[in-house]
Amino acid sequence: MELRGERMQRKEHIEIAGKAIGKGHPCFIIAEAGSNFRISEDPKINFKQALKLIDIAADAKADAVKFQLYRAQKLYLKNSGNADYIGKEKSIFDIIKEMELPHEWLPRLKEKCDKRKIIFLCSPFDEESADQLEKVDMPAYKIASYCITHEPLLRHIAKKGKPIIMSTGASTEKEIRRAVEIIEQEGNYRYCLMQCTTKYPAPMETINLRTIPSLMKKFGVPVGLSDHSRIPHVAPLGAVALGAKLIEKHYTTDNGLPGPDHGFAILPHELENMVKDIRNLEKALGNETKGILKEEMELYDFARSYIYAKRNIKKGEVYSPANIIVLRKGKREKGLEPSYYKYVLGKKAAKNVSEQEPLTKECIDR
Repeated sequence: MELRGERMQRKEHIEIAGKAIGKGHPCFIIAEAGSNFRISEDPKINFKQALKLIDIAADAKADAVKFQLYRAQKLYLKNSGNADYIGKEKSIFDIIKEMELPHEWLPRLKEKCDKRKIIFLCSPFDEESADQLEKVDMPAYKIASYCITHEPLLRHIAKKGKPIIMSTGASTEKEIRRAVEIIEQEGNYRYCLMQCTTKYPAPMETINLRTIPSLMKKFGVPVGLSDHSRIPHVAPLGAVALGAKLIEKHYTTDNGLPGPDHGFAILPHELENMVKDIRNLEKALGNETKGILKEEMELYDFARSYIYAKRNIKKGEVYSPANIIVLRKGKREKGLEPSYYKYVLGKKAAKNVSEQEPLTKECIDR
């Protein structure tokens, strides 16, 4: 059954801050800074780290840099316990509390991004955070995987009428369809989906890249990959080859820094290489047209094969594999195309033909 928003109303292409996302456009690459600005107890050091992360993303030529905006009291119960995957004795509530991005940083981070000509994005995890981001004129909103069932938040963001990037980690197709329905009910059809595996780091066998073309077919919107694997290139490149229109990847300055996301994030040089590799892959993918390229014309003319005399052939002699051969012409004159080879066999020479002379129609007695 089709969703309330007619399929034709959905956008196969969306635009974020002047950059088109969809078929025929370059992959939109998001450098996920997340909470990796948090490296110290000193807020000043953390802010400098945030600015450094923006510089790294800009230098790598990513399209956008993304942070996360949440408040522990609006994300977890106070007695929600420890997160086993992080492996720390401290409660998840306290860990999240430590990693909160100060609201007063937002305009300064946005200003830095504008200066470096990179798009500033941030994932809000509650309605108040979304409103804070509206104050810095966020061009689009990212919805994290575990917010996909947070219907009040989905409605709140959708009403803002801006493009939405929604991750789908640990979600069923039914849950994705419900989230899409909520967004469309608010009159917002400018959204895209991200295949994602919410394991940190995500083993390669869990990435499931083939979900990408499947989601594209089922929902008719741009689909990308939010990759949590530690390997820098494999999943992003595979995703782009399968049609992904967005790639999101966590990065940091040091995998040994404290915090839950540093360990699986890629390093600055890996981010830069990932972006380069994606751009080169896009060039290599080309289009669906098969033909002779202008870059191939030199060798097309030089290395194509034609029919030549294998030895001197006298007028009236019968052509056979013993006296004719198919060879590449180099800079010599063309003979008949190899497709004539079978036709020529058994025919008689209409004139004397010298060794390695091109065999033409004038050489055949009809």
